Amino acid sequence: MEWSAEGLIIGVKRHGESALILETMVPGRGRWQGLVRGGRSPKQAAFLQPGNSVHLVWRARLEDHLGHFSVEATHLRAAAMLADRQKLYLIQLLGDHLRLLPERDPHDDLLAAVFDLIDRERGQEELGMDLARFEMFLLEELGFGLDLDTCAVTGSHENLTHVSPRSGRAVCATEAGPYGDRLLALPAFLGADVSCGAGDIGAAFRLTGHFLDRHVWAARRMEPPSTRDWLIQHLQNPA
Repeated sequence: MEWSAEGLIIGVKRHGESALILETMVPGRGRWQGLVRGGRSPKQAAFLQPGNSVHLVWRARLEDHLGHFSVEATHLRAAAMLADRQKLYLIQLLGDHLRLLPERDPHDDLLAAVFDLIDRERGQEELGMDLARFEMFLLEELGFGLDLDTCAVTGSHENLTHVSPRSGRAVCATEAGPYGDRLLALPAFLGADVSCGAGDIGAAFRLTGHFLDRHVWAARRMEPPSTRDWLIQHLQNPA
């Protein structure tokens, strides 16, 4: 078995004395791992870093084997990320998020969103909004998408301000009123192309974090990524 493609490195693990197991996201193939012989040599280790794009040739006797990668660098981002804590934590968090996906299951739209987040320059507020939208998209790709189109009580499409923490369905303002302390706030930018209001970024991450924890982290007995808390605080209160 053999294929070749360009992929994004999302993780690296040592293997034996000199090899690495490289974890990548590949268009049309999803999250894919392979052994890189000599991957810990100075020449290869310099570019086998999360955030870099590489040309991959994967070979194995059978498709379900781990297989081996031959790797060439195509787009190096890691050096710039190491010099910028926000960029470093961003790629680490995105790698942790992508690692939640089933192995070898294509998620090309999600991967395209990752490239947009790491390659397109944007301000703090815009990055916070787009990262929260990415987590919404991740929930959808994992099969736990929220229903934010209509009110769960009235069926209305207007003035949706909250989300039920149990059902993941939107609730309009008139119905949410008496139960506001039991519901999760729904920032308008998550459902429409509108500007971000005061406190909206924090509210958006509380919303996505609740459902990621309920359906994924807690369900798999995982701790949420530590980089996520730092990024949320930083994006709400840039230094």
